[in-house]
Amino acid sequence: MIKLIKIDEDSRVPKYKQIVDSILHNIANGNLKINQKIPSINSFSEEFYMSRDTVEKAYNILKERKIISSIRGKGYYITRTKLESKVNVLFVLNKLSAYKMKTYNSFIDTIGANAHTDLHIYHCDETLFLNLLDKFEGAYDYYVITTHFKTDELKHLSFTDEVAKAIQRIPEEKLILMDNIKLGMEGEIIKIYQDFENDIYNALKEGLSKISKYKKLILIYPEKAVYPYPRRILHGFKKFCVEHEINFEILSEVYDDMILKKGDLFITIEESDLVNLMKQIRDEEYVLGKDIGVISYNDTPLKELLGITVMSTDFNVMGETVARMILNKEKGQVKVPFNFIDRNSI
Repeated sequence: MIKLIKIDEDSRVPKYKQIVDSILHNIANGNLKINQKIPSINSFSEEFYMSRDTVEKAYNILKERKIISSIRGKGYYITRTKLESKVNVLFVLNKLSAYKMKTYNSFIDTIGANAHTDLHIYHCDETLFLNLLDKFEGAYDYYVITTHFKTDELKHLSFTDEVAKAIQRIPEEKLILMDNIKLGMEGEIIKIYQDFENDIYNALKEGLSKISKYKKLILIYPEKAVYPYPRRILHGFKKFCVEHEINFEILSEVYDDMILKKGDLFITIEESDLVNLMKQIRDEEYVLGKDIGVISYNDTPLKELLGITVMSTDFNVMGETVARMILNKEKGQVKVPFNFIDRNSI
């Protein structure tokens, strides 16, 4: 079997990718059959004078795509020979939240049977993110990436120097930056994004007629969230309050036994803060939307069910737009709609 593998020493294509492409080519041509054994990593590296790491990287890519599998003590075998001409997509999210999954599900629904998509979560952790990109370098046709990271102090970062370098290694025609695009990257890159500062500013401005009836506007911005939020949200909030001369306060959480006063209007970001606040409003027998107002950031089915006014990106549109641009081979930047949805809580 090893005689079937062709490696071009003069090619600029990385050796691990040549291995992957050569094995796929031989499967497509019928030279490699299902359950056929292929050389061990050591045998491969010795035959072609390659490092073991290079061969292992190629084999890991083939294993991730379910082309080969390993059996302890026996070696590697071909496990799939039906290679569909689908687009292969790596979909990388920073967290597994209801609204992030809304984007992912919308993407899957729109792209349909035209693609095979692998979802990976890196939990705002730079090391996990870098390991993902390194592991799957060259393995996919498109890389859909969100960039939200956290420092040791749980502050939000859009990117680090190492993250920027890793993303720049992805060919421009394969890269899609989604949600947060503060990387300073130009070129033929698809960008589907939120404008965190102006989104909240414009949404609050849309609701000004109702907001202005309250005495104080209080933003609950979680300073120590496990998944921190862009500080541009704070900037847009402050800009709105200052320009419209609205009395405001910024708190890091909804405290137990919060001092509530008639005329307060709260903006919550984390769902746990919303739940705690709603419980205290009910326990204090205030009338929601009259005595005390509540606006929540990012819509979910639960908030719709409870009649909570929200400011939210249209996450369905985000996923649909990414899928459409892949299918139609479009380029460019698209800002996702951010809506003020007036319900019964203000």
